[in-house]
Amino acid sequence: MMKIHELSPAPGARKQRKRVGRGTGSGYGKTCGRGHKGQKSRSGGGPRPGFEGGQMPLHRRLPKRGFTNLFRKEYEIINLRDLARFGDNANVDMEVLKEAGLVRKRSFGVKLLGHGDVSSPIFIKVNRVTKSAREKIEAAGGRIEIV
Repeated sequence: MMKIHELSPAPGARKQRKRVGRGTGSGYGKTCGRGHKGQKSRSGGGPRPGFEGGQMPLHRRLPKRGFTNLFRKEYEIINLRDLARFGDNANVDMEVLKEAGLVRKRSFGVKLLGHGDVSSPIFIKVNRVTKSAREKIEAAGGRIEIV
């Protein structure tokens, strides 16, 4: 059995850093391996990421597609199977969903999807509901209110 003081990294896994600027005899003194003058010799020097030496960069050569809708409304999604925890004749609204941990982030509201089954009647207030979810809840004797 190996002991904690016997642990060590694999050979070659850890490499000593190059200590530059320690005299000309070291081979990495004076210009420290950067040569003389030029963009790459300066501190913070070098081209920006994506720069291709003046050639039209790849991100500008590729065609652009689609757009971002600034007015998009994102709804939090819950499924019928998530409502099983509330039991018979439960009144479920935003506060109850938040307490149960089903709704977290602030969004435009909650959308109810129809994955899963409902065995008991449930009364729920949501912002959006799918057709299948509405049919399943009403078949079980429940009711949906759109807020």
